[in-house]
Amino acid sequence: MRRKYFFFDIDGTLIPETGGQEIPSKVREALDEVQRRGHFCAIATGRGHCEAEHIRTSLGFANMVCDGGNGIVLNHELISLEPLPYELCRQLVAECEACGYSWGISPEDECYCVTSDSDFPGFTYMDLYVKEGMKIDDYKQAMKLFILCPPGQEDRMPALQKLAWCRYLDHPCIFVEPADKAKGIRYIMDYFHASYEDAVVFGDGKNDFSMFVDDWFCIAMGNAIPELKEKADYITLPSSQEGVAYALKHFGWI
Repeated sequence: MRRKYFFFDIDGTLIPETGGQEIPSKVREALDEVQRRGHFCAIATGRGHCEAEHIRTSLGFANMVCDGGNGIVLNHELISLEPLPYELCRQLVAECEACGYSWGISPEDECYCVTSDSDFPGFTYMDLYVKEGMKIDDYKQAMKLFILCPPGQEDRMPALQKLAWCRYLDHPCIFVEPADKAKGIRYIMDYFHASYEDAVVFGDGKNDFSMFVDDWFCIAMGNAIPELKEKADYITLPSSQEGVAYALKHFGWI
């Protein structure tokens, strides 16, 4: 069998959509087996490098696409990590302040968010710090922005339409973060001189749209949003039912 190059989203794909932070043991066993058979495995996540690195290493993967395509890990080494477009971030913050929306920022490759709002909602895998009177100009770059904006009010901020953003589950914030995983996947495939047709991607959410392209085989989780399922070449079981392991077995990769 030709060597396959697998790229796995984390949340809602490797980690069940039902919550928690653990990858099921059957999925881990399947990933171990697919690597033993000589296939290539990598993470492809919207999570920041700092948030995803421990998952990559725990799985024994040497490579990763992180920060929604703006971060690249090759052979266990972070070789590239691009921030968000800074001027657009400044415009967005000005617009959300004009609308009365609180905001937070992750200014570097560390697992924390800074905000001036003491009532700002927290995060599962990110520390929250409150800094009274903070301004966007206090920071030289932004890896991610978080806007406490009610659903349906996004059009009040024109700069938001020029940036990639997403809402996750029931979290009240908009997550402004890079969302071009295909860019990172192509970079890694080109680095290893691999054919795009040998790539296989697994995903479930809005930020996986960019990697569901015709260049390679796309597998949507059973819990994926309907729009992503429509773009998929195959729909496996939900992540809560070890859908990754099911698909790997279904196609004879393990």
